Amino acid sequence: MNVVHFIKENPIVAVIREATPENILPIVNALYKGGVKVVEITAETPKVMTMIEKVTDEFCNQVLVGAGTVLDPETARAAIMAGSTFIVSPSLNPETIKMTKRYGVTSIPGALTPTEILTAYEHGADMIKVFPANAFGPGYVKNIHGPFPHIPLMVTGGINQGNVLEYMGSGALAVGVGSNLVNPKLLKSEEDYHTLTSKALEYTQVVIKN
Repeated sequence: MNVVHFIKENPIVAVIREATPENILPIVNALYKGGVKVVEITAETPKVMTMIEKVTDEFCNQVLVGAGTVLDPETARAAIMAGSTFIVSPSLNPETIKMTKRYGVTSIPGALTPTEILTAYEHGADMIKVFPANAFGPGYVKNIHGPFPHIPLMVTGGINQGNVLEYMGSGALAVGVGSNLVNPKLLKSEEDYHTLTSKALEYTQVVIKN
């Protein structure tokens, strides 16, 4: 599977933070029903490797599973061994990129300035996470895309239904959406999960229609 192509075809990336082994499958199932097929489970979450394994086993090729907030190569390797198909970082660590590429897994480090973005790409990153995107907005992404049209960009930070199309129209191939889409702490009933599916549909349908 070409991960970058899959993300491009399914550009809503759900960033799941503070989930648990008990609710991670219902969360991913609700998102999947809403058309979200790419999930990023953040690495600072307790028992994150167990959650990555569970989602990978349960959803197989239906959902692309990655690890987010990966700060070092050791965590990247552990996440890859658990089944992650892509590794996302909030910052640029060349050693993390190197470890990720060693195992043939897609590397998506975080960067903000033109120098950081180009440096990450030169070190082997497959896609760059422009973070925090909301610090400068869609116009900044458009300006970055101008001199670097060959570098795949994903934007994360402050993404919501009101600005997702503007970011994608500015050159982003994908958007990472966190608590504006899924907040595990608020999911306590079956109706809450139905609401999550509805929210996911709102994001995916906006992208599909445009």
